[in-house]
Amino acid sequence: MTTTHPASAPTPPLGRALCAMITPFTPSGALDLDGAARLADHLVREGCDGLVLNGTTGESPTTTDTEKAELVRAVRDAVGDRVRLVAGVGTADTRHTTELALAAQKAGADAVLVVAPYYSRPPQDAVEAHFRTVADTCGLPVVLYDIPARTGTRIETDTLLRLAEHPRITAVKDCSYDLLGVQKLLARTDLAVYAGCDEHNLALYAVGGAGYISTVANAVPGRLRAVLDAFDAGDTAGAARAQQRATHLIELTMSSGLPGAVTAKALLNALDLPAGPVRAPLLPASEEATAALLAAYEDLTAPALRPVR
Repeated sequence: MTTTHPASAPTPPLGRALCAMITPFTPSGALDLDGAARLADHLVREGCDGLVLNGTTGESPTTTDTEKAELVRAVRDAVGDRVRLVAGVGTADTRHTTELALAAQKAGADAVLVVAPYYSRPPQDAVEAHFRTVADTCGLPVVLYDIPARTGTRIETDTLLRLAEHPRITAVKDCSYDLLGVQKLLARTDLAVYAGCDEHNLALYAVGGAGYISTVANAVPGRLRAVLDAFDAGDTAGAARAQQRATHLIELTMSSGLPGAVTAKALLNALDLPAGPVRAPLLPASEEATAALLAAYEDLTAPALRPVR
């Protein structure tokens, strides 16, 4: 008997396999729009059906508002309507966030990603008001981003349940590490919930998630998509094996003590794909860290050995 993942028929509006794309810079640190276009085209050809721009992996804290809009326009021109583009617009300031959302809409984004306001640690009623203001102001679908380890503020499940009633709040990127809360959300709303932590890609998908928004997909988009494809084909054991094979690269990229923007760029540079340097305060990965990432990549992308019969 073949099982079909409920979120794959039909495919979620923003796609299943989304990459949180790095922002390429030139050797001098300027925005590399040509490199961004080439990388975006490469990711789409290799299996991404959505790209998230100007997120934390895209070094949004150190890119200007103008650069953010330019990046969306350049990638839109490069990929056309082949994939959905989600623009990160979250800041600690509601007014600034709404301005970025409107600029992303004008630049050609299909949706916006809005993180909980950080540092000021607003209470839940203020968090809810922040998201509602953005959704009311911007005409695009809104993806809420729950990552309390970075923001200092959780979007509580009850808050998410209330926000799900807003017609333009359509999805959640989940980095809460609360699988029970996610399942409550899936059971009680129509929100598309995406794994934001690569180690959870298969686990969340298996309980009804929409897919993933992945940093690791910058380097191995096809390998991560294969996990979802195997699950949708009813090959749950194959999906598990594919997820397990990716574990070491996921760990080195996301849990090595270095930010994902640093590790993803180190690996892309080693693979001669557009990336360039990171901007301060980030520092580049060491030669040792880069060598370990490249070894894990080569292990993951090597042909799988057939079992001996």
